[in-house]
Amino acid sequence: MSAHTEDRMQSRMAVDGMLPILSYLEECSNELEGAIDLLVPNPVFRMALHVIRGHFEAKVVTPTSLIAASNVPYATANRRLKEMIDAGLIEQRPRTKSGKSFSMHPSEKLLGQWTRLSDRVRRLTDTYFDTRHGAGDARDYYFGGSYMAAQSIPPIQVLPEPLKVAGGIRVLVHGDPTFMVMENLKRQFEQVIGTQIHQRAFSIDRLRQEGLRNAERNASRYDIIALDLPWVGEFADKSILMPLDEVMDVERLDPADFHTAGWKAAHWGGRPYGVPAQTTPELLFYRKDLFARAGLEPPTTTDQLLDAARRMHEPQKGRYGIAWNAARGTALGHTFLMALADFGQPVLDLDEVAGGFDTDRLHKRDYRVTIDTRKGLMAAEFLMELLRYSPPDILSMSWYERVRPYAAGKIAMAYGYTLLAPYFELDPSSPAHGQTGYLPHPHGPGARSVAPVGGYVLGIPANLAPERIPAAVEALRVFTSPEAQKLYVQNGSRTNPRYSVGADAEVRRASPIFEAVDAMSWRDELQFWPRPPVPEITGIIQTCGEELHDMLRGVVTPQVALRRAQERAEALIEQPGIT
Repeated sequence: MSAHTEDRMQSRMAVDGMLPILSYLEECSNELEGAIDLLVPNPVFRMALHVIRGHFEAKVVTPTSLIAASNVPYATANRRLKEMIDAGLIEQRPRTKSGKSFSMHPSEKLLGQWTRLSDRVRRLTDTYFDTRHGAGDARDYYFGGSYMAAQSIPPIQVLPEPLKVAGGIRVLVHGDPTFMVMENLKRQFEQVIGTQIHQRAFSIDRLRQEGLRNAERNASRYDIIALDLPWVGEFADKSILMPLDEVMDVERLDPADFHTAGWKAAHWGGRPYGVPAQTTPELLFYRKDLFARAGLEPPTTTDQLLDAARRMHEPQKGRYGIAWNAARGTALGHTFLMALADFGQPVLDLDEVAGGFDTDRLHKRDYRVTIDTRKGLMAAEFLMELLRYSPPDILSMSWYERVRPYAAGKIAMAYGYTLLAPYFELDPSSPAHGQTGYLPHPHGPGARSVAPVGGYVLGIPANLAPERIPAAVEALRVFTSPEAQKLYVQNGSRTNPRYSVGADAEVRRASPIFEAVDAMSWRDELQFWPRPPVPEITGIIQTCGEELHDMLRGVVTPQVALRRAQERAEALIEQPGIT
């Protein structure tokens, strides 16, 4: 079975998980109406369930189908339908240019009422029919049931007017699990925005190249493009993206709701150039059951990490201590920058501030490279030590390759982005399923733990045709809204850029990763300075990944690798045109 097919199956299962309460209420209505002679159908309730089901399943609902679902005579149903429209429960959207034909959609008001009702039905069912938990069960109290229900994010609703844009919305994205969830939900999002969505996905290096090529065209092929957080400075400096404050009211995005590190990383020169679509820190995944069996505490320092990796490393039994990005080039380059941060130093000479390092003045281009330093040597020697407790193919491992063997039970620990957690969180057969703990990076001497923020922002190309900009802005807002982010999580995503989504009760039930990341954010451990988004960062990462790969292969010493990387990176900054 292909990964794409698995993604679609997981997405379908997640969508199906939203419908049981709706089906339960429909069946209860059928039973009640058939069991008592004088009990008549409730047309408002019946039509509400029908229009909500259509919304969840991305099916077109017409006035005729709603009336048919009411189970009452046509005239009665028609009156009740008009009352629902007048009461703001159902919205009509024109299906044709003439405006004589409409599709019917649940309003925000109705979706909010449905969310509260479904939460109450679930709790009542657990209270009265679940024999494992009596009426006095304190689960709702423990999880903040009543409070969290009040904070619950309602299902995503359709736009009052469909977007008018020739050929639909065109999106360029990274081929990772979260964006694949968006692809699997395409029908539902097409219904929400009222037009087709065409999505192209590339690997990380090809994505950057396609973004650069697109900027050379007279008119952009894409309405919205995704870019890795470290590219923001390059894409802004080269005028590849348009500043969002030029084309929209940024307050509509609710900036305060985004994790601070993710929102700040989308800025260059104090202006936002993208909206966080994924905030996915790199964490340390570790097997709680294996640690408990060995009597080990979760590691918080690099020394403890190396000790745990040594004790977990049993190659004769087919199990290795730790996996990480060590493939030549981009993958290892990212690892080195994050290891450097673990020892308390960024790759550039940034000023130290409370909680990290100052990134607000990067656009002034007044910085120098700090690779060949004392802490750089500590980071390089740390990677050499990690090599001893890693699987034999570690030098070819990158983002996916390090997490797959962890999910298969062959690795005790792995550095990994939260977006890859579905490989074991959604697979009950994985030995790591339900047994994974999440930690920020263990720190070196004198440093503090950080969780280096990764992920992608969505931006609007600067060469987008002017007549397409309003639709692109509105689609961008929809794709990054709390309602959309919650939908991604419900369909298998393990990334989230918003505080409100992380606080949602259903989201927290989906995975412990959201509560862990929220706690790291509040402790100011989520940081993006480990990979400062300067225009030269891609070249710096590539350089480090090449020179340190030679070090790991034993071709050169750590000192030689660092000196070469320093010299090559300095040349990139001296010649800004080369990145």
